[in-house]
Amino acid sequence: MVRDDNRDFEARSQSIAAQFREKVKREALREKLRVYTPILLLFALSLIFSVYDRRFFSAANINNLLYQMAIPLILATGITFVLLLGSIDLSLEGIMGLSGSSIALLIQNTKNANDFGALGVAAPIAGCALLGALTGYIHAKTRIASFVATFAMGSIATGLAVLTYRGVPAVLKAQWVVGLSVGSFLRIPYLTWIAFGIFGAGCVLLHQTAFGVAVYAIGDNEPAARASGSKVDAVKISAFAICACTAGIAGFVSCVRLKIGQVAIGTDQLFPAITALVLGGVALTGGKGGMLQTFVGVLIYTELQNFLTIVGVDAYYKNAVQGIIIIVAVALTVPRSRKTISK
Repeated sequence: MVRDDNRDFEARSQSIAAQFREKVKREALREKLRVYTPILLLFALSLIFSVYDRRFFSAANINNLLYQMAIPLILATGITFVLLLGSIDLSLEGIMGLSGSSIALLIQNTKNANDFGALGVAAPIAGCALLGALTGYIHAKTRIASFVATFAMGSIATGLAVLTYRGVPAVLKAQWVVGLSVGSFLRIPYLTWIAFGIFGAGCVLLHQTAFGVAVYAIGDNEPAARASGSKVDAVKISAFAICACTAGIAGFVSCVRLKIGQVAIGTDQLFPAITALVLGGVALTGGKGGMLQTFVGVLIYTELQNFLTIVGVDAYYKNAVQGIIIIVAVALTVPRSRKTISK
């Protein structure tokens, strides 16, 4: 009897070990698909678009693509940190509007005699980072869901933005703004170089620092991260501050591009960034993704929007395509065992 019991125990142990190995293999395969599928999709779309219309890879259109990707790349870089935590930030549009409206009033403009130069740009962006930190503090310390806290902060930022210019937006007059908006270096627009710089800083912060390791750990298993001694609340506050800071920078870029500061510059900017992230393979449940996926996703989204414009697709159909992409991507990436998407 003892021998039979031992044999049964060994058989069960071997069965459990085999199941575990199979699970590990499936997880590894799923991870490879999540990383490499968007890259293959990017190459496939590039090939299809270039065959369909030769203008797609013309020098003028490549410059157009680089110009168009600047704001989505800046926003996507910041929100990557929040999504990796398993949270969401709905305040970005309001933060963008507040940043652009404030900057327009602090540098040479048509409404007042202000001309604070670089300080007039840096101060509003720093203020946006502080608002993001406050949002993260409220979310972390009060345990209010991130989408509620950030939606409320976005509404506050929108109201403050309108109050700054009181219904009459400031038009920029500074000559350096004009040069920045139309100039280029190595045939890449200056505004895109700014986006590349923000993206590069995001890569270093996420993949080369202890902060980045903590972001992944919290997104993958927050209770385990707390038990291991990670400063979970501090990491969350920092992630939301970074996200809001990039939104402030995106507001500056949009302000420079349009030569005007108003709350509307942030309108309809959030979901393109989220669409790009889910296209690139960043999981909305947290812990999965990275800056490579973010960059690939932004390229896919920008190429898709650019191609739809070239072939004359109506803007409303573009929005419908964007909504379908989000639904499909989320359905494919959210594990069925998860009860929530964002925390």
